[in-house]
Amino acid sequence: MGEKLLEIKDLSIRYTTDKIISRAVNHVNLSVDRGEVLGLVGETGAGKTTTALSLLGLLPKYTSEIEGSIEFEGEQLVGMKEKQFRKIRGKKISMIFQDPMTSLNPVYKVGEQIGDVIRIHNKKMNNIEIEKRVGELLNMVGIDAGRINDYPHQFSGGMKQRVMIAIAIACNPDLLIADEPTTALDVTIQAQVIKMMRGLQQQLGSSVILITHDLGIVANFCDKVAIMYGGEIVESGTLEDIFDKSRNHHPYTEGLFGSIPNIEERSDRLKPIEGLAPHPSELPEGCKFHPRCPKSMDICRAGDNPPVVANGTHCIQCYLAKEGK
Repeated sequence: MGEKLLEIKDLSIRYTTDKIISRAVNHVNLSVDRGEVLGLVGETGAGKTTTALSLLGLLPKYTSEIEGSIEFEGEQLVGMKEKQFRKIRGKKISMIFQDPMTSLNPVYKVGEQIGDVIRIHNKKMNNIEIEKRVGELLNMVGIDAGRINDYPHQFSGGMKQRVMIAIAIACNPDLLIADEPTTALDVTIQAQVIKMMRGLQQQLGSSVILITHDLGIVANFCDKVAIMYGGEIVESGTLEDIFDKSRNHHPYTEGLFGSIPNIEERSDRLKPIEGLAPHPSELPEGCKFHPRCPKSMDICRAGDNPPVVANGTHCIQCYLAKEGK
């Protein structure tokens, strides 16, 4: 670790449809070192997936607008042509998409779908070499290589997700983006997939951005955490910074932890965060969290965003953090 792989500076992304402007991502700053695992946490609609898609150049062409800087291995991705993106996509940056049920093509054998990625980025490999590599990848993700000619409908949900992981790691990418890779799976299979991903990450030395709303997965897999709300990073830091209850935290982070059952404490009810996350087209003025925040003050409703207060690796975007509270 220590060598910068990805650096996102002041990234903003807007969608415009039927004259409605949705501010999906707002002034996001993130960085990922080589071999590091970053957990991107937040509710549905926080802007996590949009941020990930911007790294792959997969934002809708005519409805999206992007500002800011995304540097990957010193190369600027914002404004990059599609032809250049195709050389990076799948080879240097790969993504495990959210729903394996709909991400695989039902009319192609899984071996063909894994082999396509290898074929595109390794022009010199012949069909025999590609088939051998596909077999190795299937074994790496815990699937018998003999199933290379099976179709997606012949696999369970967990096995389909393993095929998706095989596709993503086919070219040993430097950065792997996992977009809620266990959402559609039951708890037992979730644990198996996360354990396998952690082993593969260590084996390949790839950096990982794990998009999730499950703080339990984050605690077991990540080195750094960024909490996202309303298209903004409201808190970020190392795993210890975020999970240490003795430190100051953003009220939204406190709300997320308050919504998780604790086996060591007896309580009648959990403490959910009141209200709903705002739609990107209807973000409130000032702090985006203030309508739901139990500690909201008059200054939070003002037109400016709260300042980002840094304490070493720990950053909080909140007026209370500025006051040391």
